Amino acid sequence: MGANDELDGNAAERDKAYFRDRAEREMDARLAAPRHGVAQALALTCRILAREGHESGLAGQITARDDTPGRFRTLAFGWGFDEATAERTVLVDDDLRPLGDDGRPLADPPAIANPATRFHLWIYRARPDVRSIVHTHPPYASALTMTGQPLRVAHMDATPFADQCAFLPAWPGLPVADDEGRIISEALGPRHSILLAHHGLLTAGRSVEEACYLAVLLERAARLQVRAQAAGTIQDMDQALAREAGSFLLKESIVRATFAYWGRRLTATADA
Repeated sequence: MGANDELDGNAAERDKAYFRDRAEREMDARLAAPRHGVAQALALTCRILAREGHESGLAGQITARDDTPGRFRTLAFGWGFDEATAERTVLVDDDLRPLGDDGRPLADPPAIANPATRFHLWIYRARPDVRSIVHTHPPYASALTMTGQPLRVAHMDATPFADQCAFLPAWPGLPVADDEGRIISEALGPRHSILLAHHGLLTAGRSVEEACYLAVLLERAARLQVRAQAAGTIQDMDQALAREAGSFLLKESIVRATFAYWGRRLTATADA
């Protein structure tokens, strides 16, 4: 038996947990990604989502908690996702009043938050673990919400949503008041994603990067589902295996490295 045969034999005797744990250790140690400030991460998220087809005029919002409780940052209303910069974000309080750098309300604000951002505040109040929220109306997720069907986790790329994507079956109307926030927050519950009937998607991340990552993957999962339904009958996958794969794909090192890649792709496109 040669050295390679012995190595292959030893490797074959190890169970799956060994290789998963090893991969996670190596990713944590070697997948370095830049750490962005909140404003910069929000601006990058906006531009990434614009590239991914999430732009729909001025609809949709992206928010993040500020380090100071009761304060949030979002893209100023009137700017499109593809126009986002850190300087075009606005700091607001928990009544969406624009704040200055000192945290005081501005008497004559040069920028305001999208008024539909109000329903985000209900999620933040209910979920201390949530640091950032993405809400958009991308084409495939929006199309799926028109059918009354929840997301089906039937492909590996959709596994981050196994037991994690809620569905709100009735549209509560334009989300600019408190009722809509209560309804959406209760429907989301402890999960990180939700499809909103006749509306769009929402993701709630432990970081801006994770909220962006989930939004991109959720629209791609919806696209797979719409296309698969047109081709035939969707075959369900083993949900225990789906949860295992989803947990792996939501590793912080993978999320941040993927976000960094999407950021580099934006830069490469701009330089081309």
